[in-house]
Amino acid sequence: MFLRGLFRAALLCTLFLFPLCSGRTEKRPLTFVDIVSFRSVSALDISPDGKSAIFETLVPDWKLGKLYADVHHVSMEGGSKTARQMTNTRAADEKKPLWSRDGSFFVFLSNREPASTELQLFMMRPSGSEPWRLTNHKGGVQSFAFSPDGAWLAYSAGLSDERQIYLLKVSEIEQAKPIQLTKHGAPVEAWQFAPRASRIYFTAAVSADAGNRDRIMRGFTAKLRNQETPPLMLWSVEIENRQVRQWTVETKRTVSEISISRDGRWIGFRQTPNDRYQRTVTEDDIYADLYLLSTETGKIERLTENREISESRISFSPDSKMLAFSAPEDFQFFRRQRVYVRSVAGGPVRKLGNAFDGDADIAFWSPDARTIYFNEGVGATQQLFALSVASGDVEQLTRYQGVLNVFRDDDSGKLFATYQDPHSPLNYYAIPSIGDISQRAAWKQLTDSNPQVRDLALGKVETVKWNSTDGREVEGVVVLPVNYVKSQRYPLVVQLHGGPAAATEMNFNATYSNYSQVYAGAGYVCLLPNYRGSTNYGEAFRTQIAGNYFQQGYEDIVSGVDHLVAKGVVDPERMGVMGWSAGGHWSNWILTHTTRFKAISSGAGAMNWISMYAQNDIQRLREHYFGGVPYERFEDYWNVSPLKYIRNAKTPTLIHVVDGDPRVPRPQSEELHMALRKLGVPTEFLVYPGTTHGITDMRNQVLKMVAEFRWMEKWVRGQGEWLNWKELLALIPEDRKQTVASASGGSR
Repeated sequence: MFLRGLFRAALLCTLFLFPLCSGRTEKRPLTFVDIVSFRSVSALDISPDGKSAIFETLVPDWKLGKLYADVHHVSMEGGSKTARQMTNTRAADEKKPLWSRDGSFFVFLSNREPASTELQLFMMRPSGSEPWRLTNHKGGVQSFAFSPDGAWLAYSAGLSDERQIYLLKVSEIEQAKPIQLTKHGAPVEAWQFAPRASRIYFTAAVSADAGNRDRIMRGFTAKLRNQETPPLMLWSVEIENRQVRQWTVETKRTVSEISISRDGRWIGFRQTPNDRYQRTVTEDDIYADLYLLSTETGKIERLTENREISESRISFSPDSKMLAFSAPEDFQFFRRQRVYVRSVAGGPVRKLGNAFDGDADIAFWSPDARTIYFNEGVGATQQLFALSVASGDVEQLTRYQGVLNVFRDDDSGKLFATYQDPHSPLNYYAIPSIGDISQRAAWKQLTDSNPQVRDLALGKVETVKWNSTDGREVEGVVVLPVNYVKSQRYPLVVQLHGGPAAATEMNFNATYSNYSQVYAGAGYVCLLPNYRGSTNYGEAFRTQIAGNYFQQGYEDIVSGVDHLVAKGVVDPERMGVMGWSAGGHWSNWILTHTTRFKAISSGAGAMNWISMYAQNDIQRLREHYFGGVPYERFEDYWNVSPLKYIRNAKTPTLIHVVDGDPRVPRPQSEELHMALRKLGVPTEFLVYPGTTHGITDMRNQVLKMVAEFRWMEKWVRGQGEWLNWKELLALIPEDRKQTVASASGGSR
């Protein structure tokens, strides 16, 4: 039967998270529908007085097959028990909540009006009054902000080729009529208030390409590859008299990433060559450089001149005396990140964090400008670090067995964090002071995104270390079966992370890519190795695969499997492998280099690096890994292409790809599928709709998981058929409505 083991006992009671078995107290395993039913919290904004916060909760809706957002309110002192759901419009988004400067109301974007698909601005009082619509623009509202003095609410709105900035007077907010601030000849892109609220800086082209717009409107809709676009300039507009000033005039470079010092005297920005053949959507950053503008003199200073590396945006110190940015060490491609600081008045740039074998970045400054704090991965965890501006020394402040990200609210000065670990989904926490970062008992939990997790039976999760074939210690995460028994050997699924410059961490592992706890509930062990090329283990570990992309990472993975077999945890005759993106690349390499696994699932994996080079949206990183361009290094690209070794393939392989994936395009999976068909290797091929590198719709995420799980069951355990569409459809009836508790602990 299709629904056996895990599913048979849990189907009626758990697959839809219905309270049908509320009288039962025993915990039950995690299911596929649980995975895509989890809520997530984001966009936390703390009130100016620091006493309360608003945040966004993303809620799954099975009937519509989409996520929608609601706004919640919580007391910073009372924590998650005081959380209230402020909006509740089924099938509509209510998102990006933002407090007014006096904290008397907040605004948010919503398409809550009947038959509306455009996002408009709404306001609401924290007491819970009915939301009041503030705007009604064709094309909707894109971004919004309150002026630093609280007098104005500014926003950009309009169709993409007509977007302008508008103002609403806060003192008359419920009756205020929009005032059009800009009447620019091209659409406004990014924009930001000056600290003194007297002006707004924005980026826009000098004029719009009317011919291109008109030809599309008249039905000439062909896309021109690398189409030329006008460069963006930096402008400002005065609030009082609408006077416009152009600050940059360089016609061969385009402006982005504006940042403004607190005293308003300095503006940092990036400029990228406006070369239509050099620039791509994904690689634009590596050709950008940093600039510093004096708003008093109009003088522009170029701070960096580095080809093919990416600097972060400029961050100004709280006292406006220093600037900082992060960039690869010594401005060399793919080196570890370092923080660079300099006086805004001039002088040499100093590199900080020399002795730190990790990536240093800028999350926030200390109020006295002596310390820069950043979040960084350490092994299978993520921690907070402090970087001394004076000495350049790095200090690790936390050592949690989880994933921590700490932030500072600029207006209230309050510290808050997101935290998750293998048994706790991501939530927001308030932290009293920087000295309390390492004292978990001092934190106040603000959100409770998925309280139903407390009723789930989850397998034990721990880190595991082993020595690879070259003697280097390698680490991974192992998820043990629910009710694990030491004396018993279990089937294994190796789950490979993407990247490869990424890492599996001790987070709440519940995505359609790595749903380890579903396997744990069904009696599997899962190994999630941080193979060579991964981050969090130093620069040498991450960069070692350049020049020989697969081999050492492959040996890291296989030696990790050997370690679990030697420990008596895993049955070597019942093992499978799965991965997406780089995890799919390594799955394809494993397919063509060993027959010890019984099943493989390859998601968006590369087969032929020569054809992949031009098909995908990233070239520079491939050149780094493979030593140049394929036209000059044909053999180097071919030697690490799984397709070269495809005649070795014997393992039944399930293939997944998104139809319009720009990162690992569909032809790579077609090459794998055709080869396996011709070789007579059992294979199935699922193509999901979309134009992204991952599966975005919930039903197809469930399909992917169910198909993959059944593939492992069929070939690893020898149980049942691969996929039964009728029983798959029974998982998600069209009229079934989800009733899980909300992030505030209430119900919808």
